[in-house]
Amino acid sequence: MSPPLHHLNTSSKPPASADVVVIGGGIIGVFTAYYLAKRGVSVALVEKGRIGAEQSSRNWGWCRQQNRDARELPMASKSLDLWERFAAESGEDTGFHRCGLLYLSNDEAELSRWSNWRDFAKTADVATHVLGSREAAERGRATGRAWKGGVFSPSDGTADPGKAAPAVAAALIKLGGSVNQNCAARGIETEGGRVSGVITEAGVIRTRTAVLAGGAWASSFCRQLGIRFPQASIRQSILSVSPVEHRLPDALFTSGVSVTRRNDGRYALAISGRARVDVTPQFMRFAPQFVPMFAKRWRNLLPGGLEGIRGGHETLGRWRLDAPTPMERVRILDPKPCLSTIRETHRRAVELLPELREARITHAWAGFVDSTPDGVPGIGEVPGLPGFILAAGFSGHGFGIGPGAGHLVADLATGAKPIVDPIPYRPERFSDSAWGKVADF
Repeated sequence: MSPPLHHLNTSSKPPASADVVVIGGGIIGVFTAYYLAKRGVSVALVEKGRIGAEQSSRNWGWCRQQNRDARELPMASKSLDLWERFAAESGEDTGFHRCGLLYLSNDEAELSRWSNWRDFAKTADVATHVLGSREAAERGRATGRAWKGGVFSPSDGTADPGKAAPAVAAALIKLGGSVNQNCAARGIETEGGRVSGVITEAGVIRTRTAVLAGGAWASSFCRQLGIRFPQASIRQSILSVSPVEHRLPDALFTSGVSVTRRNDGRYALAISGRARVDVTPQFMRFAPQFVPMFAKRWRNLLPGGLEGIRGGHETLGRWRLDAPTPMERVRILDPKPCLSTIRETHRRAVELLPELREARITHAWAGFVDSTPDGVPGIGEVPGLPGFILAAGFSGHGFGIGPGAGHLVADLATGAKPIVDPIPYRPERFSDSAWGKVADF
């Protein structure tokens, strides 16, 4: 069952030309297009399926600075301000609010890591409160348990994954941008060695700048252009339950299970890091580059099945530009959730928060989290193809930093001063080894 998602009605026929074409209607793509349109740039956004229908509506919805990798923290901080500003400027509702994020633990090593991150965060002017056992028990009183400690990040918050990307796309349309659903981009045309057009199933859009925000599809799309972008997807399963009478924490993390309250009162439940690895041709090709990542996180990964192959997003094949592509055969990646994970997640959640016993399961779904070898996204113009900007590989962190990432891409596309230092995200770094560079969180 797919997660709840607000639907927009748009045309599938793109314009004949645009200053910038954005490929992909997830949270990164829509924010990129929005910030371009705000600058008066003519922008066309093309999405093979529905706006926000893949990982952008299948995540926790956390918008956090807490426990961010140092390379992503500046973007996370900017994004929180941009989430708020977007609502004020556009009048659209993403469900964002700064509810604060609560982390609880009885593991001394985990508490030590959080405390060390707090010390680092001070250098970046980010406030996070380390909780002693008494404070942790008070903030976590809904669990009815004693806790050794925890952290609380008061300025962090959540947004609604079912609302956010469609809300930004609606704001983009108000600004005069073109949003085209059920319109797959098949490839890129070039003239004189640089981008000159984007080939879609509905025709060519003339442009000198194309942004690929294709999520789990990005690597296979790059392969058509002779660009090597190492990417691997893992399949994570989540469920939601109906509202309960007594309000529980808005956003609670524990090593056993995490809980996030949605605006309509439902709660999303997930186990952090618990994922299935579906072996695909692309996975096998890039597996050597992901050894550092798997060496660091193997305890949370389990063997998968055939869902990755069924999706078609990790093919090594080449496709024709004048015939339907894998993206048109599978408009929306909607993999089957792991039922054993769903059952275990629900069991742990009810054990942690007894109030959830009265709630019924409303939805259960899975999504493909696209990762890079170091767990940090690739953002920037691809060497060797002027006018082609990559914005993919967000490694499960993209929703929260979506506004900052979109703003950065718009900066790069227009030559404006970047909102954050773009160097840590440059795509050419993937030619180097990821040993010692894998993100801690």
